[in-house]
Amino acid sequence: MPAISPAKRIIVTGGAGFIGSAVVRHLIAETDHQVLVLDKLTYAGSLDSLRPVANNPRYRFVQADILDALKVQDVFASYQPDIVMHLAAESHVDRSIDGPGAFIQTNVMGTYTLLQSALAYWLGLSGSRKADFRFHHISTDEVFGSLGAEGYFTESTAYDPRSPYSASKAASDHLVRAWHHTFGFPVGISNCSNNYGPYHFPEKLIPLVILNALEGKPLPVYGDGSNIRDWLYVEDHARALVLIAERGRVGESYNVGGHNEKTNLEVVRAICAVLDEIAPDPRIGRREELITFVRDRPGHDRRYAIDPSKIGRELGWAPQETFETGLAKTVRWYLANPSWWKRIRSSVYCGERLGARA
Repeated sequence: MPAISPAKRIIVTGGAGFIGSAVVRHLIAETDHQVLVLDKLTYAGSLDSLRPVANNPRYRFVQADILDALKVQDVFASYQPDIVMHLAAESHVDRSIDGPGAFIQTNVMGTYTLLQSALAYWLGLSGSRKADFRFHHISTDEVFGSLGAEGYFTESTAYDPRSPYSASKAASDHLVRAWHHTFGFPVGISNCSNNYGPYHFPEKLIPLVILNALEGKPLPVYGDGSNIRDWLYVEDHARALVLIAERGRVGESYNVGGHNEKTNLEVVRAICAVLDEIAPDPRIGRREELITFVRDRPGHDRRYAIDPSKIGRELGWAPQETFETGLAKTVRWYLANPSWWKRIRSSVYCGERLGARA
């Protein structure tokens, strides 16, 4: 299938977030597409993550909430997009336990509002512009629930969300599919495994452990650390998302995973080993001795693992980073960019435990 022409106009919702900003940086650096980021700039969104592309003439930014239907409609009318890549979402399981309401509002009602605006815009198009338009919804493997010791999530795995976060994302997936089947709206969906890499907000496991280990603080591990996740380097994911937006089949879903299954304890120990090698600190000693087992997260899913063979077969995508190479790049990025994370650690999020209530 041929790639789309280089003159497309793409709206990226949530483009100031972790995965969204990686998509935007990839689009500006590696394609000729024009990009408009639409982002509310919540606690996890930062224009600092878009600073590498901020002065590029193909980049624009609009601060807006996807729940604001009039503002979103204005953006569609003025920008006239060819593709929408929808990444705006509340995404942290622990926060969804503490306050599920925000997840229902943004992930469910926000997706509904965006779909309605995009549908109305699409219905007003004609000819090739209408035929070529795409709405790409980016989701998570957590909608599939928890795996046993064997097997993988595929595109046909039944949904079984277990947390307020995954339930809200499952609902948004279902809305997108319903708009396709009911209205003929041209959509694509992707579900990814756990991402990691540069610009990752430090409430998540890998950046939290990196920064705590640098500061000689305890490294919290939920339960016995045996929960398993499939890890995907965020820049590999960004490449996959752009491929799906450009060449994915209408109405199809694609699973994106890194083939890097690790227990949480293995991940924490690997971070300790990398830091001890490239940033030893005699005042701290061996970082592994900082590992502290804490009460498990309520309803903690046991294992996630994705079968990404469909996107490999149809679109030729494969991850370029192993967990080892990606983790080393990630650790070195945090070492090289203290101004980015120190601002967060001193104000927005100080590393406190979230999602501990039963």
